[in-house]
Amino acid sequence: MRVLMPLPDHDFDVTEVAVPWRLLTDAGHRVTFATEVAGTVPAADPLLLTGVLFGQLGAEPEPKEFYRQLSESPEFRETIAWDAIGPGDYDGLLLPGGHAPGMRQYLGSPALREKVAAFWALSRPVAAICHGVLVLARTEDQETGRSLLHGRRTTCLPKYMERSAYALTSWKLGRYYRTYPAYVEDEVRSALASPEQFVRGPRELSRRGTATDDSHAFVVEDGSYLSARWPGDAYLFARRFDAILRAAQSPKA
Repeated sequence: MRVLMPLPDHDFDVTEVAVPWRLLTDAGHRVTFATEVAGTVPAADPLLLTGVLFGQLGAEPEPKEFYRQLSESPEFRETIAWDAIGPGDYDGLLLPGGHAPGMRQYLGSPALREKVAAFWALSRPVAAICHGVLVLARTEDQETGRSLLHGRRTTCLPKYMERSAYALTSWKLGRYYRTYPAYVEDEVRSALASPEQFVRGPRELSRRGTATDDSHAFVVEDGSYLSARWPGDAYLFARRFDAILRAAQSPKA
């Protein structure tokens, strides 16, 4: 199955892109990357590769290795343009996150939101993680004019995580962990039909899910829509999205 993954030119999260790409590709899916201008070779947030603060808070070794593999893949180096996306050409849409300033190109693009709205209207599987949920929150449903997330259960980057990361690093990195003045959780909540539709998940600040252990990972499924909170959910997020894609492909009884 074909999965579309839009990206900004730079500053996306290493783990939230490389882990789903590796797991979905290994499961037999074909991932197509899209950037604002076709042929742009995107680049992840460099601090997540070297360590955000004193070598800490970055991506784990395995996701960094997956990113190295991704960087050498033809699909990563042959991106299509956002305005050239044909929504009907894809079986699934995956919206990754990231918090550094370059993410605003992707999170704030009206052109990309237009394509996302058209894909959503097809009722095909959609997955969003961390800041990627903002793309859906900001996109209007073609029929109702409301946010795509109005009436849906979702999670996203929780406010306590965003606040904690900012408090820990602001003395050195300024607003690196504050992509926008509003917290991601607050903006996503404002798009929902009721407060109960936001699901924060277990409180977690450091322990992450891995390739073999989902104990500390968390995702929310609402029909064919899947959401997750942060890089620590990426492995579970990718495996669940694979399952949703396969279920969508299976003939209905």
